[in-house]
Amino acid sequence: MAVSSGLQFFRLNIPKRIIIFSKSRLLCSTGTCKLSSIASSIQVRSYSDKKFKILPLDPIDHHEEKFDKILIANRGEIACRIIKTCRQMGIKTVAIHSDVDTTALHVKMADEAYCLGPAPTNKSYLNVEAILDVIHKSCTQAVHPGYGFLSENMDFAQTLEKMGIVFIGPNWKSIAAMGDKIESKRIAANARVNTIPGFDGVVKTPEECVKIAKEIGYPVMIKASAGGGGKGMRIAWNDKEAIEGFRFSTQEAQSSFGDDRLLVEKFVDNPRHIEVQVLCDKFGNGIYLNERECSIQRRNQKVIEEAPSTFVDEKLRKAMGEQAVALAQAVGYDSAGTVEFLVDSKKNFYFLEMNTRLQVEHPITECITGVDLVQQMIRVAKGHKLKINQNDVGINGWAIESRVYAEDPYKNFGLPSVGRLYKYIEPTHIPNVRCDSGIQEGSEISIFYDPMICKLITYGSTRNAAISTMIKALDAYVIRGVSHNIPLLRDIMTEKNFVDGNLSTKYLYDVYPEGFSGKKLSDSELEHLASLSGCIFVKHETRSAHFLNQSQPPLHSTLPTDWNLIAEINGRKVELMVTERDHTFQVTVNDKTIVIPVDIHLSAPVLETTIGGEPYACQLIKHDGAGNLRIRFAGTTFKVRVLTEIAAEYERIMPEKPEKDVSKVVSAPMPGLLKSISCKVGDTVVEGQEVCVIEAMKMQNSLVIGTTGKVKYVHCEEGDAVEEEQIIVELE
Repeated sequence: MAVSSGLQFFRLNIPKRIIIFSKSRLLCSTGTCKLSSIASSIQVRSYSDKKFKILPLDPIDHHEEKFDKILIANRGEIACRIIKTCRQMGIKTVAIHSDVDTTALHVKMADEAYCLGPAPTNKSYLNVEAILDVIHKSCTQAVHPGYGFLSENMDFAQTLEKMGIVFIGPNWKSIAAMGDKIESKRIAANARVNTIPGFDGVVKTPEECVKIAKEIGYPVMIKASAGGGGKGMRIAWNDKEAIEGFRFSTQEAQSSFGDDRLLVEKFVDNPRHIEVQVLCDKFGNGIYLNERECSIQRRNQKVIEEAPSTFVDEKLRKAMGEQAVALAQAVGYDSAGTVEFLVDSKKNFYFLEMNTRLQVEHPITECITGVDLVQQMIRVAKGHKLKINQNDVGINGWAIESRVYAEDPYKNFGLPSVGRLYKYIEPTHIPNVRCDSGIQEGSEISIFYDPMICKLITYGSTRNAAISTMIKALDAYVIRGVSHNIPLLRDIMTEKNFVDGNLSTKYLYDVYPEGFSGKKLSDSELEHLASLSGCIFVKHETRSAHFLNQSQPPLHSTLPTDWNLIAEINGRKVELMVTERDHTFQVTVNDKTIVIPVDIHLSAPVLETTIGGEPYACQLIKHDGAGNLRIRFAGTTFKVRVLTEIAAEYERIMPEKPEKDVSKVVSAPMPGLLKSISCKVGDTVVEGQEVCVIEAMKMQNSLVIGTTGKVKYVHCEEGDAVEEEQIIVELE
C-alpha cells in the first residue's frame, strides 16, 4: 500500500497470478494470497508489475450533492487530513489559526485562512465567537471540528444548528448524552451494554471521593465527566492517591474542557483497551468497522494502535460491535464515532466511554476496511444514506499506527519538547507507509498545543509485515530540532511481548519498570555499531586528508593502512582494527571480521548500508571531527567516542569531571507554565515533598524535592513560562 498523507488507493505486492473475484472474497489461484472478506463493491483499477489498486468500499461519487465550502475548526495533522479528503471530493476549505500558526501547513493547504487571535487556545481555537465570525465572513456551509478542541462541544454544535450551519459530526443531543461520562453510563446500561461498576453521580469533594472509592474498592479510576484523551484521569490505589487524584483531575478537567466535574469507577486491573469504530447515518442505519487495539499507553494516552487486535476473535468482535452500534442507535447517533471498551484476560468487556468524533487513530481502520471515514462523515452530514452494509465490511490485512511526538521518552515515557524542526524528512518513500502530519521542515513545536508530530501508519498483509515496515519507517524518519519518541516506538516494535501480542494498558510499565532508557544493545549489535563508528571515523579522516583546494598541504601526507581504534559506547570500550580493502572496510573486532561497504555518505540524512551482511538504516546526527559522534542506531541515539590508540592513552591520564549535585534544586523537566508554587524562602521542605506544579500541553505535573532542607531561593512566580532545566526552587 503506497499511501500518501491522505487516504489513497491501497497497493499490495502480490505474485502475478490469475486473480479470481467472488462476491465476498478476493482469491489467488495459487493460494499465495489470503485476504479476508472484501466487499463486492471493490474494483480492480489496474494490475501490472505485480501490483494492483483497490478502490475504497464507497468511492467518491462526484455526481452526488455536496457542500461547496467547509471550515476546519482545528489545526495540525487532523486539519490537513480533512483538507485532503475535501480536495478529493471537490470541496473548498477554510482554515482558522492562531498568530503563532500563521505559517502552519494546514493554513497553506486550505483555500482560505483566517487568524483568530493569540496562541492560547481560549483566545484562538476555542474562541467560539471568533470562529462564528469567520464562518459568516467566509460563507461557510459546514464545519468539521476534527478531534479535540470543539469536536465534542454540545453548545458549539447547537449554535451552528441554529445558524443553519451543518456540524460535521453527530447531532448535539448525541454529543450531550455521550460526552457526559455519567449520563453515558446510564444510557449504556439501559441499552444492555456491559458497564464497569462505579459511582453513578458527580463527585464534589476530596472527602467524598475517598468515601466512594472505599465503597467501590481500590483501585479506582478518577476521571473527568467531560472530554477524554487521557486528560483529567488518575488511578488511585489508596486514600492519599484518591485525594491527589481528585485535585489534579479537577484542575486538568477545568483547564482542558472548562468542566471540572468528576466521576469514580472501578479500575479494571491489567486490561486491554479495545475500541470499536461505528458509522451511522440520519436514517437509522449503523455499522461497525471492526476494532482497534489501543492498549499501549502512558498517562492514559495512546502511543501505538493496531487493527485488528490479536486478542479479538470473530465471536468477541461481533458481540462488541453489536453493542457499540446498539449504544449509538440508542442516542440517535448520526456520524462516525468510537465506543471504547476495557477487556479482561477472559474476554469479558466493559463499556468505557464513547468518543463522539473522529478518533486520532482512525487511519488504521481505513487501511483494513477501505472506508474513508472523513468522506463518510461529510456524506452523512449532507444527508446521504450509508452505501455500506455490515456484510460489506471485512478485514483486509493489518495496520499499525505509531504516534510520533515531540517528547523525551527517557522522562516518564515522554515529557514534551519544544523547538523548531531544522531538518524533517518523512519516510514516505517506503512502500506501505502513510504519514498523517501537519508540520514540515521549519515548523515550530510550541508549549501551547499537543506535541504530536505525525501519525506514522504502516500496512501489510500480515501483522509481521506491518511491524517490519514500521521498523524500516522509524529508522528512516529524520527529525532534528526537538526530542522525539522514536527510540521508544522503535524498541517496542522488536520487544517480545509486543511481537507476541501480549498487551495490556500496563504494557509500558511492565516492560520498562524503571522507565525507558534506550535500546539495550546485544553483543553483536554493540560490535556492529562500534564497527560502523570506526568506519565513519576513518572515512572522515581520509576525506580530510584529501580535501581539494586547500591553501596549504595537509599536515599528514600519508595515512595508515590499518587503523587501530577504540570505540566507547555507553561506558563499554571496543577495540577495532579498520582496514580498507577491495572497496570495503574490513573491521576486526573480538577476533571477528565485519565487512562494511566503503561508500558511506557522511552527509546523507540516512546512512543505508550493510554491516556484516545485515542491512541497517542509521543516522549520523553529529560528528565534531574529533571522534565524538552521535548516531541513531536501531532507533536510539548513541553517543560514541572513537579514539586512536595514542589519543586513548592521553585520555587515561586526564582528571575526571566531578558530577554536579542536583538534589538541592528543582528544575523544570520540560517547557511549560508554572501553575502553582507550594513553598517560599525560609520554608523547611522534606524529601519527596511537592514544591510546584507545571502544566505542559494541558497536562499537569507535580515536581518534588530530592532532599530535606531549607528553601534558599524561589526563582519563579506562579504563571511564569519556564524552559526545560530552568531552576525553580533551590535549597541552602
